Amino acid sequence: MPLHLAIDPDSATAPYEQVRSQLASQAREGELPTGFRLPTVRALAQELGLAANTVAKAYRTLEADGVIETRGRNGTFVAAAGDAAEREAASAAAAYARRARHLGLGHDAALAAAVEALRAAYAREG
Repeated sequence: MPLHLAIDPDSATAPYEQVRSQLASQAREGELPTGFRLPTVRALAQELGLAANTVAKAYRTLEADGVIETRGRNGTFVAAAGDAAEREAASAAAAYARRARHLGLGHDAALAAAVEALRAAYAREG
């Protein structure tokens, strides 16, 4: 199963972010199944015509987000991202709820702030 990544050099989006977002999307949509072995940083960088540091940055971000996992010398694989992402989102939401309550925000005001933050975050992604 080959990766289907396309880097637009004319895009305002940084190349590492293009790699990150495409891999995250493909993992989330199941196009890259859990356990799929990703190419090495150098191999993917060469294939895409990017610097190795660019791909390494994308991989580090994806690993921090729980989308991929590095298994030492065995390589880098697509993680069970849905579970990890859902757990992290639930934890972040609980922390936000505690903070909003501590600040004295009512349910509607806290919810409106969260909805607006999500709207702004997704609008930036295009």
